[in-house]
Amino acid sequence: MLNATRFILASTLVALSASAHAQTTRPSLSGDWSGSLGPIEFIMHLTDPATGPRTATLDIPAQKVQGMSLQFTTPADSVYLSIAQPPYRFAGRRSGDGQQLVGEWQQGLRVFPLTLSRAGATSKAVVRPQTPQPPFPYQSADVTFKNEKANVTLAGTYTVPTGMGPFPAVALLTGSGAQDRDETILGHKPFAVLADHLTRQGIAVLRFDDRGVGQSGGTLTGTTSADYTADAQAALAWLRAQPGIRKTQVGLLGHSQGGTAAVGAAIQPKGPDFLVLLASPAMPGDEMLVQQSLAMARLTTKDPAQLADIEKVQRAMTQILQKTPDNAQARAQLMTLYNATGNAQMAAQLEPQLVSMTSPNYRQILADRPAQTLVKVRCPVLALGGSKDIQVIATPNLTATAAILKTGGNRDVTVKELPGLNHLFQTATTGGTAEYGTIEETFAPAALQLIGDWVMKHTAK
Repeated sequence: MLNATRFILASTLVALSASAHAQTTRPSLSGDWSGSLGPIEFIMHLTDPATGPRTATLDIPAQKVQGMSLQFTTPADSVYLSIAQPPYRFAGRRSGDGQQLVGEWQQGLRVFPLTLSRAGATSKAVVRPQTPQPPFPYQSADVTFKNEKANVTLAGTYTVPTGMGPFPAVALLTGSGAQDRDETILGHKPFAVLADHLTRQGIAVLRFDDRGVGQSGGTLTGTTSADYTADAQAALAWLRAQPGIRKTQVGLLGHSQGGTAAVGAAIQPKGPDFLVLLASPAMPGDEMLVQQSLAMARLTTKDPAQLADIEKVQRAMTQILQKTPDNAQARAQLMTLYNATGNAQMAAQLEPQLVSMTSPNYRQILADRPAQTLVKVRCPVLALGGSKDIQVIATPNLTATAAILKTGGNRDVTVKELPGLNHLFQTATTGGTAEYGTIEETFAPAALQLIGDWVMKHTAK
């Protein structure tokens, strides 16, 4: 997802099974290469001698990263640049003219399209017209609050409507992976757009950086949804302590895996007064990952036999992780499984991804059984999903959400599948992750209005 954007081994198999045919000679890749994920620029310095070892380093100026050593391999016309910890990896292929490396940047469990160009190439300016620009018709302040249990100080942005108040309030919870307060992805800032819309409607909003991201303390390494639930509880407590806030009208909005954290907080004492769940999982975690891998695969193949093979590999991989608690043993078995597909050369490039797949967070996702928590939620719930979401498939997850909440006796539930929207709630063509950065829209206006209207209705005086 988004960001619990989670990409698994079986979906990688689709891309790699069509690996390039070896060429007898290839131009050297030595030189400087650069590309951007939204406002974040990546600069790769490659040394690709005719003989001897290849070397590479990475600079990310915006994050003050300079000279980070990378493993550099080039099987056939593919290019792999990676480090094991934290698990970062670029997997790409040379363009026909040799001036670009077209591929994907894998950061933990998240994958984004990334094209690297030789030094001197220019890139098209990113247009994001929905990103809020000052001056704002409301108050905005940078704030900090503390998760006392974890002894972590979190930093965020607090926006409050103008007027006397008191106001309802909501805290926004990002999806999986290292996310800043705006849930920034490929130049889009969906949480900034969402916070702006809600605050203009008369709702105070707190959005904050994940642990170890931006201005927040702590580290995201080793954390799970349970830790994020604790951070969500701290956000709720902070909001309720603010002057001008209606103490009994403070909710949580969770996107993707942030929805899991929101539900976790909703079944604890002093939980939220309402929940908004955006592309939030309700199926068992292991089955959700199977369906995710198949949805991704269908973007590239309609062959029933190939889809059946992908599902078989995904289920086998899931069983390995569930039956093998020792991470080293699990990674060895996963590598053996992948070698059995006949793609041993490519399998050697998957170590960073295997590290991610044996992380506490990924294991927790596999073991997640939302039915055990959703059934205990008593507050009003709005659950939305996009019909073109390939990461948290809308129909089965929304159906499960409605059924589980009804079983638990919750009668204030609104569940809607929004046509044509992807996992980020953009109006999309295919729903694939490669589209995210190419779409100008950050958040569909109809979805923004639906969320705002529902919250206002449920917090009316």
